[in-house]
Amino acid sequence: MIDFENGSLFKLSPVDPESQMGRVAPLLIEGEYVVAAFKAIRDAVVFTNKRVIAMNVQGITGKKVDFTSLPYSKIQAYSIETAGTFDLDCELDLFYSGIGHIRFELRGGCDIRELCRVISTYVL
Repeated sequence: MIDFENGSLFKLSPVDPESQMGRVAPLLIEGEYVVAAFKAIRDAVVFTNKRVIAMNVQGITGKKVDFTSLPYSKIQAYSIETAGTFDLDCELDLFYSGIGHIRFELRGGCDIRELCRVISTYVL
């Protein structure tokens, strides 16, 4: 499982969801689709209509990838922090039963309120 305590792992920038389909398509179940995608240098996070899939690329070649599936049904609480005038990054905090607190730091250009609405749709 990904070490979510390492905050630098998740300074993510928004990307086209289609750019991550090659990686996550084999993991998706019937009726599941990608809603949003974010990428760091090698790692990525994909939000589907059912869960969050965090991808941690490992090794020199990057062929080894750790996929962590975080279902919305296990979220107990969540919060967002919007970007400000000088601090352009947003933050999404998810609190999972059994795992604990997970923080995704999203670089500017992310519509964090829209992402919150999506999560709310599936959690509430």
